[in-house]
Amino acid sequence: MAFAIAGGVLASSLCSESEIFVSDPNKDALSKFKKLGITAKEDNGCALEADYIILAVKPFILPLVLSELKEKYATIIKDKVLITIAAGVEISAIKELLGFDAKVIRVMPNTPAMALCGMSVIAAEYAPASDEEFAQAVNIFRAVGETELLPESLLNSVIAVSSSSPAYVFMMIEAMADAAVRDGIARNAAYRLAAQSVMGAAKLVLETGKHPGELKDMVCSPRGTTIEAVKRLEEFGFRSAIMSAMQACTEKAESM
Repeated sequence: MAFAIAGGVLASSLCSESEIFVSDPNKDALSKFKKLGITAKEDNGCALEADYIILAVKPFILPLVLSELKEKYATIIKDKVLITIAAGVEISAIKELLGFDAKVIRVMPNTPAMALCGMSVIAAEYAPASDEEFAQAVNIFRAVGETELLPESLLNSVIAVSSSSPAYVFMMIEAMADAAVRDGIARNAAYRLAAQSVMGAAKLVLETGKHPGELKDMVCSPRGTTIEAVKRLEEFGFRSAIMSAMQACTEKAESM
């Protein structure tokens, strides 16, 4: 995700390579950033040269990173904007770990950011960061797709509907392609047909403003093939399975 954000920021000309600093203990990860002309080092101190610090780490690693920032760089980070993308970790918890009222902005992006087509949901609460600092943080994520502002209390639910949901869609595309291969379509063509159809369907929802159910009805002609497929999906609890999976996702986020 850090690599996707960096690439998007560069592509949008929001800043230059010399204005981005990356730290990571993984040398292979650092090499990818270096190929973009970005300063990348194993020492976390290098990243503190930037005004905005994106904490692009897993939730269980975040306390370790925050502990180091507190012990080694407490004076420096008080003037920085800290952007966290760690699932399930509330802003108040980060401030408590740091021991002061830090400028923390919480964001839930998703992996389509790698294709500059992400959906990033940003917590509307951002004090003591200024309006200008918050606007710039939003611009960072607009560089990799669309953004939405919601209360932080909804961000665990957001994880299920946008941050984790690409995984469900990938599974559906894979299943659709497997069925096509079974019927004789070449694997590469099957993936392309399935993926393009999913992308096109999503675009129709966004651009027409029509209810998804209305768009579904437009495809289902009387006694046609599509309504037979829909009937079978209903028999196997297609919608119920998705809703149940999302509930499990939200519950996991709340327990972290």
